[in-house]
Amino acid sequence: MDFDTIDRKILRELQADGRIANTRLAERVGLSPSACLRRVQALEEAGVITGYRAVVNPAALGQTFAAYLTVGLSEHTQAAQQRFEDAMIASPEVRECHNITGTVEYLLRVEAADLTAYKAFHTDRLGRVAGVNQIVTHVVIASPKDERG
Repeated sequence: MDFDTIDRKILRELQADGRIANTRLAERVGLSPSACLRRVQALEEAGVITGYRAVVNPAALGQTFAAYLTVGLSEHTQAAQQRFEDAMIASPEVRECHNITGTVEYLLRVEAADLTAYKAFHTDRLGRVAGVNQIVTHVVIASPKDERG
């Protein structure tokens, strides 16, 4: 799909506010409401827009501890990676799991109620996954910019 300036404007507006009314969106990008709706539908059908979601404040849910973890595996097989990924998918504390390049295999974003809850996750869940041989934790102390949707 070829993107033009209008498509890029639509995507920017929807990333900022996925609940914006079509009439307001059309006004902001300089289209009629019907033309704007056709563009949004085309972006959805092409798989450019894959969904809409609520952005939730973790602290409002009692999740006041956040950290990024790098995780290295002792085996570099598809089975080892699948075992690790399945364990992370089953862990509600893991909000993001990325297979990355470099000296380790994974980057995780973990949210927990507090340091004690994080330690339990680190020891009782992550530390027990077969093949995990390196864990480095980077605790988030502030997030001056966070555009995750």
